[in-house]
Amino acid sequence: MTQLRQKMINDMKLRRFALGTQKLYVYAVEDLAKYYNRSPDLISEEEAHVYLLYLQEEKKLEWGSCNSMAAGLNFFYKTTLKEKNIKFSIPKRKHTRKLPTIFSRPDLKKLFAAADTLRNRMILTTAYSAGLRVSEVISLKPEHIESGRKLIRVEQGKGNKDRYTLLSDKLLKDLRVYWKRYHPKEYLFYPTGNPHKPLTKNMAWKIFDKAKKRAGLKLGKGIHSLRHSFATHLLEDGVDLYSIKTFLGHNSISTTMIYLRLTANGIKKIKSPFDRYNKSSIVEVPDGKDS
Repeated sequence: MTQLRQKMINDMKLRRFALGTQKLYVYAVEDLAKYYNRSPDLISEEEAHVYLLYLQEEKKLEWGSCNSMAAGLNFFYKTTLKEKNIKFSIPKRKHTRKLPTIFSRPDLKKLFAAADTLRNRMILTTAYSAGLRVSEVISLKPEHIESGRKLIRVEQGKGNKDRYTLLSDKLLKDLRVYWKRYHPKEYLFYPTGNPHKPLTKNMAWKIFDKAKKRAGLKLGKGIHSLRHSFATHLLEDGVDLYSIKTFLGHNSISTTMIYLRLTANGIKKIKSPFDRYNKSSIVEVPDGKDS
């Protein structure tokens, strides 16, 4: 490890950056250096802007990915290199927010049943039953399962915040079976043969994708869909928004309110005007020639 890289990591640790943020920022600087095949402290501000344009125009990275890379470069140049006048930014994202995809409860049963091992099934059911982000699932430790209080403690979630979320009776029962079979030590879920290391995000994503494929499901872009499903199903069960906000660890209630647009309860009660149009089905009308 170079002294420059170590200095950047120390700068981030001093500011208590989350481990995921540290890795992302280091990767941004590493990729910049690879692009020019030079040490990053020898790359000019103009050259760094060309690199960001390359990410956007040629690599076709999403706005969020480009913005994260720009944030990493800003930290490196301003904090580590102390170049206070440098600023990297990309145009603001257009406000075209898409609704998240939600699994129905029968589809969730298919998904969980399609997991090929008990460990993989527990990863998916824990993510759903507690509304956890993938980073929070893989960071769980045995002591975070507070069975006496029926709570799961999430340490240093997004924004470096601790919180509590639900521990279902069924999940607790299943976790006890899992415990007897896998005997987790430092981390609740770990790679095969290495109980002292957590799973990576990539491993968790692959576990989800494999189960979804085996279940024959099309919806759900990633394991984060389980968290969306948790919140939406709680709303459908009559749980108030403030409690759901607390379980999810959202900063603002407005973030949680998006799930109001996903619940099926209100929609099911509304009839389409076409249902009142004609009592007979259109398929009962004899076919004629199309003009």
